[in-house]
Amino acid sequence: MPTLEPGILTINGGSSSVKFALFTDADPPQRVLEGALEQIGLPNSVFWVKGRSASDTFSRPVTAPDQGNAIAIVMNWIEGRGGRGMLTAVGHRIVHGGPNYGAPERITPELIKELGRLSAFDPEHLPEEILLTRAFSTRYPALPQVACFDTDFHRDLPRVARLLPIPRRYEAQGVRRYGFHGLSYAFLMGELERLDGKAAAQGRVVLAHLGNGASMAAVHGGKSIDTSMGFTPAAGLPMGTRSGDLDPGLPLYLSRMEGLGAKGFNTLVNFESGLLGMSQTSSDMRVLLAAEAQDSRAAESVAVFCYQAKKWIGAFAAALGGIDTLIFAGGIGENAAPVRARICEGLGFLGLDVDPQRNLAHAGIISGSGSRVTVRVVKTDEAIMIARLVRRTLAG
Repeated sequence: MPTLEPGILTINGGSSSVKFALFTDADPPQRVLEGALEQIGLPNSVFWVKGRSASDTFSRPVTAPDQGNAIAIVMNWIEGRGGRGMLTAVGHRIVHGGPNYGAPERITPELIKELGRLSAFDPEHLPEEILLTRAFSTRYPALPQVACFDTDFHRDLPRVARLLPIPRRYEAQGVRRYGFHGLSYAFLMGELERLDGKAAAQGRVVLAHLGNGASMAAVHGGKSIDTSMGFTPAAGLPMGTRSGDLDPGLPLYLSRMEGLGAKGFNTLVNFESGLLGMSQTSSDMRVLLAAEAQDSRAAESVAVFCYQAKKWIGAFAAALGGIDTLIFAGGIGENAAPVRARICEGLGFLGLDVDPQRNLAHAGIISGSGSRVTVRVVKTDEAIMIARLVRRTLAG
């Protein structure tokens, strides 16, 4: 089994998975391998790695009842390939930075303490992310760790897009619209400039990160001017298990009719809604597309998802004064040609036309030759963004 060279480890922790990638500590960083431990807490947890060689590529069942066990499995495997000193730094995706944190920064005990106080902003992600940083601090006390915040891309949101229409005293507590998927959006904007030049990246761009978590962003002059997610990642588009935007009167109704409290409502909108809630069968778009011809609930779930995404494109076109480029990314955006086609159908009034053959082939550009809007499909890469930010941050 070949020994790995020292490098930067990136960590993307969720409630039921830990994704990781290892990069060379070079400029630019080069991916050595990637992997994940999935279905944490379930009997069928799986640990997989995809590397450059066959010896670094495998998938096997493991026992991982919680995040602590999961990250220990990952660290043990990496140590077995290069010893305790093989990591030069660790970069963590931190979903919510709250009102005080945006730019990447080195993780310290003080920062972890402050992030703990912010857990009320994002109880679905921050506790697990904090646990992962502490696991590395315990095992490798001298190893530099960097927090990379998903909210950073939206730090310059115009005030009109940031302010919530509730009493102003809540703004002082940090209650406002933030926006997420920032690491993905930063990567996509870099790719747009690489592929089409600086002028395109400075133009009117709509980014659609469509996956189990789904959001969109309107970008002009290289800066986010609006985004579909808000105070938490549960807002905006319907997603795999998240509801997206709901009527504010719904919590009171469910409280009166079903006795549903705040904790139960949080579970409802984050884990039982979206595609899963509408279909009653699956949160996976692939499963729903395969079943829609025989299952009306699956068909309606796909239709609602595409309809809401189309509405957000229209809203962002209004905010931007038109669209020059539309980029699809994420698991659904990159791989579900029928979803892309249905989202774009009827948007000819914006100058947007999708070529059916290019779309089915998952071409890099799927817009037709006469389309005024360039429609791209780009494979996003949050891990490489984290590795780049780690190097940049530690270099000062």
